[in-house]
Amino acid sequence: MSAIQTRIHVNFPDYILDVDLVLPGKGITGIFGDSGAGKSTFLRAIAGLKRPANSRIVIHDEIWHDDSQGVFIPPYQRALGFVFQDAALFPHLTVRKNLQYGQKRIPKHQQHIPLDYVIDLLGIGHLMERKPDMLSGGEKQRVGIARALATSPRILMMDEPLASLDMKRKAEIIPYLNRLNEELEIPILYVSHAFDEIIRLADHLVLLENGKVRASDTTGKLLTRLDLPLAHSKEAAAVIHGTIIARDERFHLNTVSFSGGEIVLPSNITQVGKPVRLRIQASDVSLTLEKAAHTSILNIIASRIVDIHDDSAGLVIVELDAGGTRLLCRITTRSAWALALKPGKPVYAQVKAIAIMD
Repeated sequence: MSAIQTRIHVNFPDYILDVDLVLPGKGITGIFGDSGAGKSTFLRAIAGLKRPANSRIVIHDEIWHDDSQGVFIPPYQRALGFVFQDAALFPHLTVRKNLQYGQKRIPKHQQHIPLDYVIDLLGIGHLMERKPDMLSGGEKQRVGIARALATSPRILMMDEPLASLDMKRKAEIIPYLNRLNEELEIPILYVSHAFDEIIRLADHLVLLENGKVRASDTTGKLLTRLDLPLAHSKEAAAVIHGTIIARDERFHLNTVSFSGGEIVLPSNITQVGKPVRLRIQASDVSLTLEKAAHTSILNIIASRIVDIHDDSAGLVIVELDAGGTRLLCRITTRSAWALALKPGKPVYAQVKAIAIMD
């Protein structure tokens, strides 16, 4: 698979961004970190909105910036789509004309993403004759994403696209972002400081701290590394990739197969064979040394302890391996002591079906 190669060095009087990465050429890469970590600067450098010295940026096989060769492609010549926190639609144009404006920038022979496909993908067909002042915040952002895609970019970059939306509007738009990830063959760089968005969307994750890369790997691996702050946040969670293998219509339950066995959860998804991405928070996992019987808990997963770290006062965070899938468990220090937990020890992870999120 072709990739995104970036070596970016930005030196300001009071700030340095120093990033050297090779990122996947497909799927959503989350750029995560606190305010001031360098997330937006990183995106703007790739877009050519900042011109860092001693840098190299290659998107697939196309060099956009290489100081050693004297190459710098200006922003308007880079095949990219950029979505900001504010959709910035033209207020005097209808949705249709906003999209056509973006599409007209690109010669017809370079338009490989049909506009009708984009409209359907983002579910905005019924909005086409409306002007921006007639749209909700979530609708505006979907139109903004559609306009970026109408330019048939080789890479889509999103800078805090949900930051201005309330929880209801976020919940409305996230399924569309997941659909983009599933159906488009282009990489998406997604900047956010919202942990829940990263968990739900990103396949790959880059953790930035003070302008430098603290870690870069698959989201599942970074979320469960106990040497990183993600595993110690209140929302600490693991991501599980699996496939629906059975549907119980009587009880509205799905059975999902994954590397560590099977998981049962209530879900509105009814398509057997569909790949799914599940999230299990560390606070929703308990441990036992023997497999329980006659219990209301539907998910009891054979696991092995990988590591244990102190968390906050009176609590520990436990990293588990379930057949190659990493899980997290947050329990009291007293419970860890009572069970004599230590790395390598076999345990059973217990998870209520209603606690699993898809």
